[in-house]
Amino acid sequence: MKNAVLRPFAAFLTAFALLLAAPAFADALVDNVNGYTLREDGRLHRFTGMVIDDEGRVKQLLSRRDRRPERPRYLLDGRGRTLIPGLIDAHGHVMGLGMGALQLDLSDTNSLEEAQRRIAEYAAANPSPRWIVGRGWNQERWGLGRFPTAAELDAAAGGRPVWLERVDGHAGWASSAAMREAGITAASEAPAGGRIERVGGAADGAPSGVFVDAAMALVEQAVPPPLPVQRDRAFARAQEILLSNGLTAVADMGTGADDWNAIRRAGDEGRLHMRILSYASGIDDLVSVAGVRPTPWLYDGRLRMVGVKLYLDGALGSRGAWLKQPYRDAPDERGLPLVSDTVLKNLMSRAAMDRFQVAVHAIGDAANAELLAAIEDLSHTYEGDRRWRIEHAQIIDPADLPRFARNGIIASMQPVHQTSDMRMAEARMGLDRLQGAYAWRSMIDADVPLAFGSDFPVENPNPFHGLAAAISREDANGQPPGGWLPQQRLTLEQAFDAFTRGAAFAGFAEDRIGTLEPGRMADFLFIDRDIFELADQRQIRETQVLETWLAGRKVWERD
Repeated sequence: MKNAVLRPFAAFLTAFALLLAAPAFADALVDNVNGYTLREDGRLHRFTGMVIDDEGRVKQLLSRRDRRPERPRYLLDGRGRTLIPGLIDAHGHVMGLGMGALQLDLSDTNSLEEAQRRIAEYAAANPSPRWIVGRGWNQERWGLGRFPTAAELDAAAGGRPVWLERVDGHAGWASSAAMREAGITAASEAPAGGRIERVGGAADGAPSGVFVDAAMALVEQAVPPPLPVQRDRAFARAQEILLSNGLTAVADMGTGADDWNAIRRAGDEGRLHMRILSYASGIDDLVSVAGVRPTPWLYDGRLRMVGVKLYLDGALGSRGAWLKQPYRDAPDERGLPLVSDTVLKNLMSRAAMDRFQVAVHAIGDAANAELLAAIEDLSHTYEGDRRWRIEHAQIIDPADLPRFARNGIIASMQPVHQTSDMRMAEARMGLDRLQGAYAWRSMIDADVPLAFGSDFPVENPNPFHGLAAAISREDANGQPPGGWLPQQRLTLEQAFDAFTRGAAFAGFAEDRIGTLEPGRMADFLFIDRDIFELADQRQIRETQVLETWLAGRKVWERD
């Protein structure tokens, strides 16, 4: 009787032991592919098959002659299509992209009149909510020769409060109703690091409707914030756009606490299908989200708060970039340092002492010089692998270029800014002062770690546009032939490296993403052409993503 009772229990223990001893799954095999990845030495490696383990990591890359697993968990026939690692955008704004897709977008307008028509149509089609919020206007693209005015916005919006961010996010355009609700009058003063454009350019004139950099907060405090459900919809839309462009990971530069909560909700509900390296939008958000240490990886390595994003200056388009010499087209202006040297170093120290990574926006040559000096001072106190990041690093005095190679500074740059900005940059500064502008080749020659992104939604997030710009320095129309400052062109392998290994390294993620070497996550794309066999940058620019895979699972497919 005793043995009869114990026999079933013994059988259960035996079966349980066998279950523990057996692998959870057999390996997965992706075969018959035209595969490319980069090795740790930066060299391109080709393969025809890939074995993925049960944790979604690459176990082995196979050549045509290598033996395949006998009983894989699944066999995916790539049908000879080109397979590459998932691409990484080292600088973007996830919620900005999503909210922009749900709001009024003027980024493709070519004149003030066209923008006014678009605003009027949007106002008529969207009677609620009362505030109209959007982005994307660009007076340079319009050929306006000045900033737009509140009166021109009033004429299109029918008296409603309107707040529209410039394409670069460093200026805003407000209607008269918006300024009234924000309590702005002729007596209003711009905060440090900001500028209020005024009627007639007079220092005591009425605000004209455009607010630059820190002055934007005067209006923004009156704009109703998005509801959580709107943020959730915005994140879902942004994720779909990014995955469709072949981005399996992004560095989110300026994650607010509400943004972080929206991403966490997506993770909690199983809706997070990409990897996000978050950089908090200032020290307050950093403390409220992460406390006193960088967060561990969440949701199976899909989300982490890595560090903090700080601002030192504005942008060229709004003449907020801080320059060593006056603007050529505005001799009384040199741009705006948003914080003093002392405040900058205090903010950087506050993050660095808790081992958060520090990423600082610097566009003008004066801003970059100031930031390089701050890093040189702080590196003696905060030693070790800090990977200080300079975001954009657009206009550099050639004399300052060698300083980037010191102290492990990463140049986080966006190739598409060069093709968008080149004519405007010449007007702002003159070609003779741009020899260190968008200087990708100089950075690589100086052994500076280079990470590429797009700064979406300022630019299109499509990384193939960035690859094309990096190798040609020509725009989508092939202008100028041979490239703008062509000595700064890269090879395709170098540009590809900056969108994969370099972007992963910039976010302390090179141990898990960036390549398809064994041990890395199986994040990969199928694309419609072999980009490494193409000589024409326009063919690379037109590349289509067919499928996007994360950790060996398909997360997006083109219809």
